[in-house]
Amino acid sequence: MIKKKIKGALIPMKKILSITVVTLTLVVGAWFAIEQIFRGGDTYYTQITTNGEYHPYKDDAGNTISDYSYKLPGYDTDGRQIELSFYANKNRPLKRNAYLKVIYHKGDVRSWEQVSRSAIPKKALAQLD
Repeated sequence: MIKKKIKGALIPMKKILSITVVTLTLVVGAWFAIEQIFRGGDTYYTQITTNGEYHPYKDDAGNTISDYSYKLPGYDTDGRQIELSFYANKNRPLKRNAYLKVIYHKGDVRSWEQVSRSAIPKKALAQLD
C-alpha cells in the first residue's frame, strides 16, 4: 500500500514554535503595558505624622465602615516635594511615624506600602527628618 503525502497537510514544528513565541511575546508585552497604565507611576516617600481624618460611612447593609484620609508631603528620590492625598483603606489610623513608599500617577495615589527607614533614598530621607 502506498501512502501519498499531501503537500501542506502537516504544519512544520518550526512554524508552530514561531507562532507560540510571537503569541507569548504579545501577551507578556500587553500585560506589562496594562500594569504600567493602571498601576504604574512615580515613587514618593512620606512619613505618617498625623492620625488622619476620620471618615465614617455606611455600606449597603447599613453597617458603619471607618476609613482615614491623609494629606502629607511626599518626596521623590531627588528630594522634590509634592502633596500626597490618599485613604488608608483601614478601619484604624495608620501607625504614627511609619514610613510609606507611595506610587503616585497624575494626581492619584495608586498604592502605598510601609517600608523601613533604611529603604528610603538619602535625599528623600533628609527631607523627611
